[in-house]
Amino acid sequence: MISIITFLPVATVLALLLVSRGSERAVRFIALFGSLATLGFALALLFSFSPETRGFQPQLTEQWRWIQSLGVSYKVGLDGISLFLVVLAALLTPIAILSSWTSVQKRILEFHIAILLLETGMIGVFVAMDLVLFYVFWEVMLIPMYLLIGIWGSGNRIYAAVKFFLYTVAGSLLMFLAILYLHGHVARHLAPLPATFDLEVIYTVLKAHPLGSGEQLALFLAFAASFAVKVPLFPFHTWLPDAHTEAPTAGSVILAGVLLKMGTYGFLRFAIPFFPLASLEAAPWICALAIVGIIFGACMCLVQEDMKRLVAYSSVSHLGFVMLGIFAFNLRGISGGVVQMINHGISTGALFLLIGAMYERRHTRMIVEYGGVAALAPRFAVIFFITTFSSIGLPFLNGFVGEFLILQGAFEANRTQAVLATSGVVLGAVYMLVLCRRLLLGPMSNPENDHLTDLNRRELGFLIPLVLLMVALGIFSPWLTDRVTPSVEHWLDRWAQVSSSR
Repeated sequence: MISIITFLPVATVLALLLVSRGSERAVRFIALFGSLATLGFALALLFSFSPETRGFQPQLTEQWRWIQSLGVSYKVGLDGISLFLVVLAALLTPIAILSSWTSVQKRILEFHIAILLLETGMIGVFVAMDLVLFYVFWEVMLIPMYLLIGIWGSGNRIYAAVKFFLYTVAGSLLMFLAILYLHGHVARHLAPLPATFDLEVIYTVLKAHPLGSGEQLALFLAFAASFAVKVPLFPFHTWLPDAHTEAPTAGSVILAGVLLKMGTYGFLRFAIPFFPLASLEAAPWICALAIVGIIFGACMCLVQEDMKRLVAYSSVSHLGFVMLGIFAFNLRGISGGVVQMINHGISTGALFLLIGAMYERRHTRMIVEYGGVAALAPRFAVIFFITTFSSIGLPFLNGFVGEFLILQGAFEANRTQAVLATSGVVLGAVYMLVLCRRLLLGPMSNPENDHLTDLNRRELGFLIPLVLLMVALGIFSPWLTDRVTPSVEHWLDRWAQVSSSR
């Protein structure tokens, strides 16, 4: 099942290559069908998943020999931490394709190939249980996103694409060196058994044969460099506003909805459990950077005139909350962090879709160019308001659940940090409500908006499911947390055993 979900987009790419280059409509429909089929299989995972099982699900784990001489295997699996990230990636891909139905008019075949290959890379990152396999998917994902920004982006797209590429590659190379060092350590203590990059074996070896404190810190920083860039954790965030601003709508949706979560997921899956003592030593510094990012991102949002850039800086603030929850090292904080990864992908993805819809009509993202849009586009206004309330964490919407759990966990770990982080919640409400007022309310002072049209059926088709998810995950949040919590408990038990044994 997991292999089908991971590689069905690649199979769709092969089908696209058989289509005549002039058949643009066929290309769009085949790509959409392939992404919807992937989503269908991903949703089927929810029924195969056992909420009571702690850790990886045996019935959802696959392993095959790959490069036997190097100890590399094709091993994939799911637990409660990665399950919903896979579903989120599968959900946002067909939505991204639908959002580009009329806006992308050049190199249509190549555009959809890039989107589908990106989907395989994203899902592969979340299911990989072998370090080399993880690294391969991590790097595969980089190239399609680079192309999406560089080819189909706007104005300053080349600068933004190169900046995104350089930041990501620099961090990835450090992580690769750390993987090789870690492999050597595991090989020495497994001899005469063959060496392996298997995640579970590495956990076991590191528990029995711990690394020295200096080794742990150096390797943790190498992994953290790659993941912090992807989050992005302050001050490694500077590539993000440019990438978001210049990327096409589909690229912004996937970048904010899924790619940023790879950084926080990497900390949870690899950096912290591999190097628990180093993570404890680094936790005060990372939490401090997360709080700076929360406040800095929110303050930058207050002065932005470009709607896309505003939402991009809001991601710096929101992902700072996720990092704060993870490094609280308690059940509420980490569970809230995982839940907030999902919720941020839904609400911020919807914001970028709404901004993209408005950009298609007016070809400007400047807030000053709008005003009184609610009178001309009431459906747009209603969905924008709901998405805004979700983003700022209004009770009964999905954003509230994650932030509440994170702040609970942060309060248990460090009250001062929790109080400082709460200021980001207040600032978040301010900048989003100001955006709503300037965009949707007030007089229609710009005559160029007089003929503005409301959302059409295609746009409602991909926005309404996201709105329904915002409401459903806000009201029925225990359904989500009940599937996340057992895996987080298992993670905490393993982390506590390894850290206490050292």
